[in-house]
Amino acid sequence: MTMTGVERTGNLLRRKPVDHIGVCEGFWGDTLARWRSEGHIREGESLEDHFNFDMQLAWPFNFTANLEFESETLEETEETVLVRDGNGAVLRRSKTHDTTPEHVDFLVKDRRGWEEHIKPFLQPERRRINFEGYREAKRAAAEKGRFFFWGGTNVFELMHPVCGHEYMLTGMAMDPDWVHDMVHTFAQATVDMMETLFDEEGQPDGVWFFEDMGFKNRPFMSPRMYREIIQPGHKLTIQYAKRRGLPVVMHSCGYVEPLVPGMIEAGIDCLQVIEVKAGMDLLRLYRQYGDVLSFMGGMDVRVLYTNDMDAVDRELRSKIPEVMQKNGYILHSDHSIPNTVNYETYRFFVDRGVELGTYA
Repeated sequence: MTMTGVERTGNLLRRKPVDHIGVCEGFWGDTLARWRSEGHIREGESLEDHFNFDMQLAWPFNFTANLEFESETLEETEETVLVRDGNGAVLRRSKTHDTTPEHVDFLVKDRRGWEEHIKPFLQPERRRINFEGYREAKRAAAEKGRFFFWGGTNVFELMHPVCGHEYMLTGMAMDPDWVHDMVHTFAQATVDMMETLFDEEGQPDGVWFFEDMGFKNRPFMSPRMYREIIQPGHKLTIQYAKRRGLPVVMHSCGYVEPLVPGMIEAGIDCLQVIEVKAGMDLLRLYRQYGDVLSFMGGMDVRVLYTNDMDAVDRELRSKIPEVMQKNGYILHSDHSIPNTVNYETYRFFVDRGVELGTYA
């Protein structure tokens, strides 16, 4: 019997029987623009609808410290714009394509800057919550039978927009009490606002935290430092979700394999996105943790860059038959799909993936 996205995803996150593997994906904004200009996606049609994804997210919280501050443009060229935001961060953003902004400068470089410029503003106020956006996304997901996630950043991804990776990581080593305070402040505010939102608008089907805790071949911290400094914030937020009966997905770009045992201890149900070019290996992780963890991703997006259908087929066949065995795999690339991937390539990726991932 064909399952709905809600039923399928709920079972996959708990490693229970399903009809076929799940499907979800992230895209850069210019990918949709290209495919729409080529006539593949109708105006107003969502990618979730077009590819019949099993789940969708709402991103309802705003953690910019000073909500009254209007972004200030410091410099602009034909290709980039330099902006100071409400965290006091100076970031250079591309005007030509979607990409991660360049860190230029931060008002907060230490505990004193945090206590003066950021912490006093971080109250769990109602105006930080997009009630209407959450309500509409929840309604739309229910209408389509999709699994609905509350989505948002957790403590690691909430700290670096305030002080940057360099000052944050130096602080973890040289002034851990400062970073402990940031972790606890952000985690408690997250839980408080979840409580407000879920009590008023109804809870989602699951929670999806975003935490990019690694780079190429290394995590940003040791497993010991993760457990001592970051994990307490993860436990506070994840266990809140678990007390409400909500499964938890944890996204992390980069190489985070050494941190996975600590994330499992914190309570995650699914690891996403499993970035191959950073050194992550879906099959190795599945063999180690497939009894206790579901997986979403791990398909090398660089193979899709080639637009070679045979290569895409080999990538799918090399992984799906094994990782589907314990009913805990959701098809997803190991990163967002850029506009260099042809529509036909991604269409084949989804259709062939589901074909391979259908249970007898």
